[in-house]
Amino acid sequence: MSADWKPIWEKVKQWHEAGRKVALATVVDTWGSSPRPTGSMMIVDDQGAMEGSVSGGCIEGAVIQAAREVMDGGKPHILDFSVSNDQAWEVGLSCGGRVRVLVESIAEKRPLIDKMLRATGPVILKTDCTTGQTTLEYGQNNSEKSKLTEVGDQIIFTQILEQPLDLIIIGAVHITQAMVKIAQSLDIAVTVIDPRTAFASKIRFPDIDLCTDWPDEALDARQITSGTAVVTLTHDPKLDDPALEIVLKSDAFYIASLGSRKTHAARVGRLTDRGFTAEQIARIHAPAGLDIGAKTPAEIALSVMAEMMSVYRNGHNR
Repeated sequence: MSADWKPIWEKVKQWHEAGRKVALATVVDTWGSSPRPTGSMMIVDDQGAMEGSVSGGCIEGAVIQAAREVMDGGKPHILDFSVSNDQAWEVGLSCGGRVRVLVESIAEKRPLIDKMLRATGPVILKTDCTTGQTTLEYGQNNSEKSKLTEVGDQIIFTQILEQPLDLIIIGAVHITQAMVKIAQSLDIAVTVIDPRTAFASKIRFPDIDLCTDWPDEALDARQITSGTAVVTLTHDPKLDDPALEIVLKSDAFYIASLGSRKTHAARVGRLTDRGFTAEQIARIHAPAGLDIGAKTPAEIALSVMAEMMSVYRNGHNR
């Protein structure tokens, strides 16, 4: 996913503030076999330090040489690496392919860095690959994809920077334990919130962010972005409703609540009485999860996680 960009740009900011020259290399187009997807980035400074990657190591040498040239005042340019099937194994590819990498100084993007890092939704960077001129926009969902567009002599790379994915679960129940395992296998950061310490214990939930504050207080203290999913599982309106009242006003891409249709109808009534509109309440996926006929806690967890990822990747909402 294109959500590992923040550490790269935080490092760019750090290096620039330390007085270093910095060049940026970005995969702008791929065809066939490619070890790194479109949008992958690598930065190089004038002291030889590097962060990130644009390949499995097979083209980094040429990219670093180009980076040295652009950081000393050279114009941006696109490096084109085409690999035949016969050559593929020699350079770390499983079969033939093509990789195109834009190498540029950070001069044009430097004024945008703080806006990028403060954003709570997807960031869209549009870069003229000839001049390096870059504009910043904010996206609406995480379904948009990075792409290279060529019209005449103009080559524009549109890069979508998604917010890092994280999952907040209200309720330290059996389903939560199974959801945590699935999320961890997907490298998704997980926070479990439940003031009931008999449920929310480190023995039951080791090695995760476990919070025993009341859900509304805990959510108020956290940044909720377009990469955040919130699932309520307690069946207790005293815990679930205050959490929903917070997240329905946020940029969270997925909001779901466990319970039957009858339970959800009562929930809708309570939220309506609290002043929420039908459009806001419709953001809640309830009953939570895809209809796979789930019975066990693990199956329910699977159905919820599958629905969450479908919404994240496809941008569909109820």
